[in-house]
Amino acid sequence: MLAICATYACNSKTEKAEVKELAQEDEVSLTAAQSANIGLQLAEPQWGETSEVLKLQGKIDVPPQNLISISVPLGGYLKTTKLLPGMHVTKGQIIAIMEDPQYIQLQQDYLSVNNKLYYAEKELSRQKELNLNKANSDKILQSAEIEYKNFKVEQTALLEKLKLINVSPASLKSGKISKAINIYSPIDGYVSKVNVNIGKYVTPSDVLFELINPSDIHLNLTVFEKDLSKISMGQKVITFNNVKPEGKYEAEVILIGHNVAEGGSSEVHCHFEKYDRSLVPGMYMNAELKFKNQKVQLLPEEAIVSFENKDFVFEQLTKDKYKMLAVNTGETLDGKTSIHGDLTGKKIVTKGAYSLLMKLKNTSDEE
Repeated sequence: MLAICATYACNSKTEKAEVKELAQEDEVSLTAAQSANIGLQLAEPQWGETSEVLKLQGKIDVPPQNLISISVPLGGYLKTTKLLPGMHVTKGQIIAIMEDPQYIQLQQDYLSVNNKLYYAEKELSRQKELNLNKANSDKILQSAEIEYKNFKVEQTALLEKLKLINVSPASLKSGKISKAINIYSPIDGYVSKVNVNIGKYVTPSDVLFELINPSDIHLNLTVFEKDLSKISMGQKVITFNNVKPEGKYEAEVILIGHNVAEGGSSEVHCHFEKYDRSLVPGMYMNAELKFKNQKVQLLPEEAIVSFENKDFVFEQLTKDKYKMLAVNTGETLDGKTSIHGDLTGKKIVTKGAYSLLMKLKNTSDEE
């Protein structure tokens, strides 16, 4: 009986020691000198507001009306151009000079029909006067009227053709004919493509250049169906690219797609608050949408330590003893990390937490 009691007592002591050892696995002690050496600081968590962040990806795009293809309606040879991709152009700027014999012929035909029209107009006036005096027949007058109208139609048609090649009829009044025509930029923007070289003949269907009007450049984001309900018109968006992640651009949601593609995603279009020339169509961007403001507890980012893929903080138990607590962390903004849980009334190590983790783990290893 005595042996049994002795064995029970031993087992009881062993279990208590194991419990004590287990309870202290997440606790660490520091002397005053050690605390001063690592610059240990304590503070209670602060309450603040944070926003849930939806992280998305997309690329920069422009609407069709802002992408301009430059061609020559009558074709011709490219005489000169100084355009290069990425170059800025202003509305009305000469971006190319074209040459072709048909330009000469068109101007010649216009001047010729002007002369014929002038003669036909005089002849019509004369026939009207003769007809009033019954000096000619109605048939002759009608013939003069038809001839005048035909020349007027021909003049109008040639005038419209001259407009297509940017030739002003006023410049032809002196009889000066040019073998070259100017191509002008229709917008303020920049060059995205140059498809021709000097001396190349282009047809009316060929595109010489592509220009982009950046005034309505926007970001096209891909959003999965489950997240569509979180997004609303006018919502603010922060965007950046992987090449320069520190460069942030503000945008605003202007259009939310109402159809879901086969892969379960939809499109959300955002307008940039301020245009930056470094943003070009086709560039891939990351985006963060903030929503659902909520009140949470905040700790300095350095108060959080990670171990074995989990996050922890250290709570002060006594003047020289600290306990490691597992926490669920949220977003980090401006050096503050949100905590999902309640640490109210607890004094948390805000500086020196990593040193405590190292001491705790080194002590555990030694044991």
